[in-house]
Amino acid sequence: MTTAIPEFPFTLDREAIQQLLPHRGPIFVCKQLIARAPRIYTAIANWPLDNAVVQGHFPGYPLVPGVMLIEAVTQLAGAGLLSADAYVQSLPGERIGVLASVRRCAFKRAVLPEQDVTFEISCRQIGADAVQVTAQALVNGIEVAQLETLMVYADRTHFSTSLGLSN
Repeated sequence: MTTAIPEFPFTLDREAIQQLLPHRGPIFVCKQLIARAPRIYTAIANWPLDNAVVQGHFPGYPLVPGVMLIEAVTQLAGAGLLSADAYVQSLPGERIGVLASVRRCAFKRAVLPEQDVTFEISCRQIGADAVQVTAQALVNGIEVAQLETLMVYADRTHFSTSLGLSN
């Protein structure tokens, strides 16, 4: 999937991110991504009050689940790498970023629905198909979480087949 990488920095809106990722529905909350360098991104996610995941997390006092911050940063890092990293684009087949492990997380403040969460993301290639993702999550400039995950790139067709899913 080699495509021309625009000059840095460049911005992807929600629609452009959605074209890169298979995620849909309430799990997809990506709003914007700014690729500052091949593996450095500033990105925004937002969970609307009517999001099904938020509705079920403390009914009457909705909070964005911490696991959703992990999911969002993984999606945003995946979109960044697919759009900005020549190495990832050079991998054979159609690749999909898959969360492989959560190495470290610290949730410091609650995130409420409707709040824009800004992620400062840095990625480091640590194997042929593995990337360490480190991020700081902020709301209105205040740190709400620190996240470190491992993402691997699987061939989309092979990944879908191994799960018993049709393309």
